[in-house]
Amino acid sequence: MKTLTTAAELHAFTEQARAAGQRLGLVPTMGALHEGHLQLVRAAGQDCDVVIATIFVNPTQFNNPDDFRLYPRVPEADAELLRAAGCTALFLPSAEEMYPQPAVLRFDFGPLERVMEGAHRPGHFNGVATVVSKLFHLARPHRAYFGQKDWQQVAIIRQLVADLSFDLELVAAPTIREADGLAMSSRNRRLRLAARAVAPRLHEVLQAAALQVKGGVGAAQVQAEALTALAQEPAITPEYFEVADAQTLQPLQQYEPGRAVVLCLAAHLDGVRLIDNVVVEP
Repeated sequence: MKTLTTAAELHAFTEQARAAGQRLGLVPTMGALHEGHLQLVRAAGQDCDVVIATIFVNPTQFNNPDDFRLYPRVPEADAELLRAAGCTALFLPSAEEMYPQPAVLRFDFGPLERVMEGAHRPGHFNGVATVVSKLFHLARPHRAYFGQKDWQQVAIIRQLVADLSFDLELVAAPTIREADGLAMSSRNRRLRLAARAVAPRLHEVLQAAALQVKGGVGAAQVQAEALTALAQEPAITPEYFEVADAQTLQPLQQYEPGRAVVLCLAAHLDGVRLIDNVVVEP
């Protein structure tokens, strides 16, 4: 596995691979890798000749300085995991390499980012779109792989690809969970034992809400009961729970026949912010 640290190195590597007729898969990450990331790498390895994983804790998508400072950084361990998963090249740039000058361009995704993460983390998706655009331009992948745990992020990137005509296929993989249901996340490493013990409650509440949606319980009632259930656990501070259209991400007052519903939440446990979602198919 090659390790590349500059934009010029990444561009040269990918252009050489393209010239040789190879298909490129890109797996953008912020490191502190877990099985969810490695599933994306392995999927890219099945579909493509060359797999490029990127590790970059992107400062422009954090609106909480402490969250950025405390985000786990273990590049050496990550590199070993990537090598074992069949990664061809690791792009490991510095902030100065990715942002030689401050970005002036601003992205606005309209209603897609006025809800949930976008509403609670102003500027977050502008940072995501900026760095993902840079990676797409530098690597020019045939396919790019993301996890569905970040459901809204996938929707934003899908819009980005469409609006800017990136010549690639976006592949979204299902959320990978621990045995107790907790969605795998790099932030889970920051949970102390007591918080980790109650963290599966997030998925339990989502599952209960999904059963209510399938049973025809109104969206407002589903949301209210889910927030109440989360708040009953002293270690959990819910930030939001939304019952939304799975495509548009807009909150639902009533369900539309034939359209999937996504249940999304964010909550704080012991100072660690976690998100999760469950999709209810029609």
